[in-house]
Amino acid sequence: MATTVWSKGQMLFGYSSRLHRATRRFSESGDKGWFRSVFAHKLDARKDAHSNLLSKKETSNLYKIQFHNVKPECMEEYNSLEAEVQTRLHQNQDYPCEVVGSWNTWYGEQDQAVHLWRYRGGYPALTECLKKLNNDKAYFEFRKERAKMLISRRNQLLLEFSFWNEPVPRPGPNIYEMRTYFLKPGTMIEWGNHWARAIMHRQENNEAIGGFFSQIGDLYVVHHLWAYESLQSREDTRNSAWLKDGWDANVYYTVPLIRSMESRIMIPTKSSPLQ
Repeated sequence: MATTVWSKGQMLFGYSSRLHRATRRFSESGDKGWFRSVFAHKLDARKDAHSNLLSKKETSNLYKIQFHNVKPECMEEYNSLEAEVQTRLHQNQDYPCEVVGSWNTWYGEQDQAVHLWRYRGGYPALTECLKKLNNDKAYFEFRKERAKMLISRRNQLLLEFSFWNEPVPRPGPNIYEMRTYFLKPGTMIEWGNHWARAIMHRQENNEAIGGFFSQIGDLYVVHHLWAYESLQSREDTRNSAWLKDGWDANVYYTVPLIRSMESRIMIPTKSSPLQ
């Protein structure tokens, strides 16, 4: 089966025809009330840091996302080793961390593993976990063995948007898409304002897993995580969003906030809570 690979520029260009139609409809409607409603109830960025304004108040979850580029010949061995360590950490109640999901990239950067961790209790939980791991001889040996399999690795610390679902385990089989947006500095509040309304248009097929924004690492980065039964299901679900009132407005107003964007299609590993 032939596969079409889209570049970042093509993905942004793909919005152009829909955005053009949306622009014409907005400009010709003359409905000033509609424009006022778009900007109603906005968060005031001047009153607090965007991390406090946009994250969940009822929880103190901190997330870490890891991107590991693995030597192609080591992928199977790497997955087995990661699964063993993740299971051990899950079973040990002394570690205040849990794996939300683990995946291998299918389309996107090849031979890449992606892991999403949750620390219930925020930065103190992360600090406690790191201290315990530094004194864990088995974990030290794991890191040494894993290092032999890696080409490179990087991570980010994230908070979850207050208006997104909290990720919970789900049965499979599913494929997962991580859409990553690199925003222009200073635009995170505006992004949150628009997506707080738009997320309602993407709940119909239970595809919304979680939405996160970076705190440490690359800044002004947003990750949206989606689940689909198949690539065709993904296509159908995304196309159906354009039939809902308000979705075109969200795209129209958020695309100018983006410096660049990328999409990963990922397959969950056998040990991932998100299947």
